[in-house]
Amino acid sequence: MAKLKITNNIRRLRFDADEMTQKDLAERVGVTRQTIVAIENAKYSPTLELAILISRVFNKPLEEVFNIENAD
Repeated sequence: MAKLKITNNIRRLRFDADEMTQKDLAERVGVTRQTIVAIENAKYSPTLELAILISRVFNKPLEEVFNIENAD
């Protein structure tokens, strides 16, 4: 099975949301700022629950926030 990489549009969405900070987003979804940094940099894949919470903050479907790519 091919290895998959989860990428995201969180940085752009934060900018579009009146330049929301990583700390603001983290507080809204109940994680640390460092967790948001790791997700934005594709160093950490969020749980499904966290991914849904993040998409709800931006009022976007999950597929507009996160993408799955082959890492081959």
